[in-house]
Amino acid sequence: MITLPGSAPAQPSRGDGDAELDGTDSAHLGVGFSSPRSGLTVLTVRGEVDTLTAPRLETALDELLDRAPDGDGRDLAVDLEGVTFLASSGLGVLIHTARRAVRDGRRLFVVATNRAVLRPLEVTGSAQLFTVLPDQEGIPGA
Repeated sequence: MITLPGSAPAQPSRGDGDAELDGTDSAHLGVGFSSPRSGLTVLTVRGEVDTLTAPRLETALDELLDRAPDGDGRDLAVDLEGVTFLASSGLGVLIHTARRAVRDGRRLFVVATNRAVLRPLEVTGSAQLFTVLPDQEGIPGA
């Protein structure tokens, strides 16, 4: 997990095969993977998702999708509770990921309750592309 000086680290549960990404290419976005239960992989995101950090989010989401072979039914979740700003560039990355997950026969859940994430999803109408949940415990089978 990557954290910035002065920011709180994400606290995902860690399972076998979890990976960390280093933060050398982004000064204000942290990402980390966890597997809180069998058949579920979670990407936890902290910080601001803007034009500068959207490519880092895209790389992490691609890795999330690549963690299991296509069509094996693994559930995927993006925990955005720690996101303090979501620009249109980050929203575009999320939409692309949702479409790829559907194409690959996977379920993609978004964990979010904060206005910084929910408002852009609602205003653009893209909330309908995701199953938005208030916490990871709401993921079916969790």
